[in-house]
Amino acid sequence: MASAATARILNENAANIPLTFSQKLDQPNLDSTPIVFVITADVSEQESLKSLIARQGWQFEACESAQAFLARPRPLVPSCLILSRALRDVNGLEEQKRIARERAEVPIIVISRYEDIPTTVEAMKAGAVDFLVRPFGNEILLAGIRETFERSRLVLHREMESSRLRNCYALLSTRERQVMALVVCGLLNKQVGAELGISEITVKAHRGHVMRKMKANSLPDLVRMAGNLRIPSARIFQA
Repeated sequence: MASAATARILNENAANIPLTFSQKLDQPNLDSTPIVFVITADVSEQESLKSLIARQGWQFEACESAQAFLARPRPLVPSCLILSRALRDVNGLEEQKRIARERAEVPIIVISRYEDIPTTVEAMKAGAVDFLVRPFGNEILLAGIRETFERSRLVLHREMESSRLRNCYALLSTRERQVMALVVCGLLNKQVGAELGISEITVKAHRGHVMRKMKANSLPDLVRMAGNLRIPSARIFQA
């Protein structure tokens, strides 16, 4: 029979794992027209960027502030943020850090009129993928934007995969989650049965259900999924 501690921890983790994930992105469309967000206090700069971006066939959206940008729904298409920064703008730096932390799917390009090495270093450390100093050619900015779109697609793809795994995992019963947690640690069916106090035949049945519901092609595939789902190692239950 399973120890009381093992059973308790397995049950707690089976119930709580779905609650530990970041906010779900609902059905991102990686092939839709990308969006370029812009935050700048300079109206002429905003209009210039709007015209440039429109000529590329991309969507343009201006935000009054970092707070306004973070308040809008998460973008479901590849996107980037052009953030205009003043020299040694401490508040702007903190806002940039927050955006990078809360909107990982939106890479940041910082533009400035000042070539200041400390500011550049701080901006890159705060999550910017590029720092451009005016004046710069349009092609340089456009090349940077295209690169951010590829970064954004990769993040959205990972989010889609995580969402798919969460949906599959949600279909598992509590017992199936318990079996999965032990199986991915390398326990044999007989050992899993001993831990859970069930027969080896029952373990095989649950294991088959887990593989089917998780759409896993093999045990290594299931182990990879468990890692992506951050399922705690069941080996700690056996100490």
